[in-house]
Amino acid sequence: MTTSTARPTLPRADLARLITVTVSEVLCLLGTMLGVGVFGGPAVAEAAGGALAADATLLAPATTAFSIWSVIYLGLAVYTVVQWLPSRRTSDRHRRVGWLVAASMLLNAGWLLVVRAGWLWVSVVVIAALVVVLGLLVRRLATSRAPGFVENILVDGTFGLYVGWVSVAVCANVTAALVADGVQVSGAGGAAWAIAVLAVAVVVGVALALRTRGNLGAGLAMAWGIGWLAVARASGEPASTATAVAAALAAVLVLAAAVVTRVRVSAHPA
Repeated sequence: MTTSTARPTLPRADLARLITVTVSEVLCLLGTMLGVGVFGGPAVAEAAGGALAADATLLAPATTAFSIWSVIYLGLAVYTVVQWLPSRRTSDRHRRVGWLVAASMLLNAGWLLVVRAGWLWVSVVVIAALVVVLGLLVRRLATSRAPGFVENILVDGTFGLYVGWVSVAVCANVTAALVADGVQVSGAGGAAWAIAVLAVAVVVGVALALRTRGNLGAGLAMAWGIGWLAVARASGEPASTATAVAAALAAVLVLAAAVVTRVRVSAHPA
């Protein structure tokens, strides 16, 4: 007599989520390649009249800062594979964030497309929506313990970097849209504007640290972006010593908030 063991059937809702994330990752990669000019046309920094170039405004980070996208995109690709693992397909943790992951990927691709079209204020709306989605995503991750160190790095770390970087990028995006519309944000007035925005960024960084229980990825990404902003203003155009100093201080404060919160959470886990 022979016996057979039936494999458990994957619930349709889980299958739909897994497929949606995978398709969204492919679209995100295609949108990225389009954005960097792989298929021809100007790269993002050259689109919309160069409004988002590293020397376009006081709040534009140096070009090197954008290398963080390589890490983020690698993390997104790894997440897309990890979610298909038998131990993760029906994980409550992945169920809670999977649809948000897909939404973030599509918003990312959408942002690149509207920037290429020159629609700067539409890009502000898109990136603001992306910040909201990622904020909710990392909050959900923070309220559920990662099943191991590897997932903590690959999943929590990736989306921490993602939300931290986009939180800095939205500041540059809004400023670029204002400048493109003819608003003067240069000289002493421009430096005051930049410092005020950096102060808001610090508040956002502290809020992220608290809401994510000290996600170090978020703090590192914000400090990275703001730090390279400081470098750009200290060594490039448009130059602004005041903005450079304020950005350096902001980077330290944001990173310190993440580290201190992490230490406290580790010492007193919920």
